Amino acid sequence: MASPSVLPVTVKGVMPTANGCAIFLGDDAKTFVIYVDHAVGNAIQMSLDGVKKERPLTHDLIGHILTGLGATLEHVVINDVNEGTFYARILLKMKNELGQKIVELDARPSDSTVLALSHKRPILVAKKVYDQVEDMTEILERVLKQQSEAAAESSDDEDDTSDDYDSDDDKK
Repeated sequence: MASPSVLPVTVKGVMPTANGCAIFLGDDAKTFVIYVDHAVGNAIQMSLDGVKKERPLTHDLIGHILTGLGATLEHVVINDVNEGTFYARILLKMKNELGQKIVELDARPSDSTVLALSHKRPILVAKKVYDQVEDMTEILERVLKQQSEAAAESSDDEDDTSDDYDSDDDKK
């Protein structure tokens, strides 16, 4: 049996960096990183968290335009990487009384990821890209562990300060 040419991946983490955000994508076997600017990193995190926005962001507007035109996002594919720059394709399906049309658009993986998350559609990666990228699973696990420990310490510090608080109710 031939191996698949694309593999499904999920967003496993969004981490701020000095110059933007690191988006960790992968499956159970491997994790890889795509670096994006802060704005798109925040949009990805908001999509993951299901944050409701007062006004539509650019990615929301694109989604509304697609809906208005009767197009549905089928999936996105991270299809190439060259010297650390990733490339993606967005596949749209348009159906009307005349028939069905599939449209494939060139896009940045960051924008594609936001759209896929907001439309609850699959994010795929080409096998050639998956095989080429460095496995960052251990780094992601280490960062998540450090964040968890820092959050626990912060929580413990808050508990300690609340215990030290003296109420004025005890004074006469």
